[in-house]
Amino acid sequence: MHSAESPRQWAKEMFGGAALGDCRRTRRVVEMATTAVRAGGGRVSSVFKVAREQQAAYDLLEHAHVEPEALIDAVGHAVARKAGAKPHVIVAVDGSSVSLVDHEGKKGFGIVGTAGKGAAGLKVITGLAVDAQGAPLGVMAQRWWARKPVVGRSRAQKSKENAARPVKEKETQRWLDVIDDVRRRSQQHGCRAWVQIDREGDAWPMLTALSQTGLLFTVRSSWNRRLWTGSGERFYLADELARCPVTAVFDLCVPARPHRKGRTARMQVRAMTAELRLKNRVTKTASKVSVTVVEARESGTTPRGESPLHWRLLTNYQVETDRDLHEVIRGYAQRWRIEEFHRTWKSGACDIESTQLRSAPAVIKWATILGAVASRIERLKQLARTQPELTTAQELSSFEIRALILLKRREAKRTEKIGDEVPDVGTAVRWIAELGGYTGKSSGGPPGATTIARGFDRVAVGAAILEAQAMGDE
Repeated sequence: MHSAESPRQWAKEMFGGAALGDCRRTRRVVEMATTAVRAGGGRVSSVFKVAREQQAAYDLLEHAHVEPEALIDAVGHAVARKAGAKPHVIVAVDGSSVSLVDHEGKKGFGIVGTAGKGAAGLKVITGLAVDAQGAPLGVMAQRWWARKPVVGRSRAQKSKENAARPVKEKETQRWLDVIDDVRRRSQQHGCRAWVQIDREGDAWPMLTALSQTGLLFTVRSSWNRRLWTGSGERFYLADELARCPVTAVFDLCVPARPHRKGRTARMQVRAMTAELRLKNRVTKTASKVSVTVVEARESGTTPRGESPLHWRLLTNYQVETDRDLHEVIRGYAQRWRIEEFHRTWKSGACDIESTQLRSAPAVIKWATILGAVASRIERLKQLARTQPELTTAQELSSFEIRALILLKRREAKRTEKIGDEVPDVGTAVRWIAELGGYTGKSSGGPPGATTIARGFDRVAVGAAILEAQAMGDE
């Protein structure tokens, strides 16, 4: 059993390798990340409560020679190193919009959401690494950009023009860049990455690129694709798959989400191998990609008013047994973790969308630091739900554990007896959440990221005091 890193050690591992042109800048980023993880995220002004530290943070974030890409690269390599110690790692790739305030239009943001509504912000694609048990490891890759407004053309005109543009001039290129970043970092650190992408991945440039990377991949099908026959005959994926018998039935744990009830879904599974005919719209040429198609359809467990889960998955994972089928379905299910990460990072505990920073590069730098913080919060949340029996010493430092025990003992109910023994992860996270306002069943479910982050803020203060006392006694 290893002891978990202190917040400072964690921050050094995440950001200590950042190439910022001056070691003092790197040290400053490490200090900022240490404070941010102790505070659980938030605005710069709420994380740094001392005026001198707050100004130093603003100065670094707005510094022209501190490149956002350097911070992203440092975190990506740190996460890939962690992932390299695992048998394999899921990398959920997904796009999102970060809405930001820019009343005067001078911060370098673009448009987000529906064109014409005037929402400002930045677009981002993230590759979030998740271990085999579903607990986040961190952001392995990320690409940001400001989307330019398109005016004076109809939707049909824009669609036609977009189809004629080369891939490098489309937003698709950002997806390909993230996939390539995952490939490079995973290969460098000996990580066996399995990329998971939702329907956005069912596009010829994405499928072609994925098939050439050497990475494992699973993409949720969005189109009834034509199959490669080598002749003029036309056969389509959905028709051929419908002829396949149900070969396996699995139970899948479905977490509760807005507009979806949590449940154990009964999934009926079909599978077949296929060669897809992918047409390049620009060159008008066709190529083939070989995949295994795994279709999982919920049967008999769908709550009233909801649609049954139905996934048609395209994968290069070698499927020979029912266990292999289960691995494909379970792997894709881990993609939900990036949606939960987005909520915690953007509008939840870390609340990056509330920032008032004055430029796009500054926002991206702060968002990168808070992305690492959000990953840690989400990891603890998931471990408490899926592996509550794990030892807490693997996730919290000795000072954090001691501070948690002392704080919990001080606020314990009359019926609770808090000794000196180290609690398991499930108990520790519940205690942290209770310090942050979690009230148990009346809160509507297990501890969430917001109460965990609030509780962590209190634990971090106590841990910092205990650590300072220990250093003073040496």
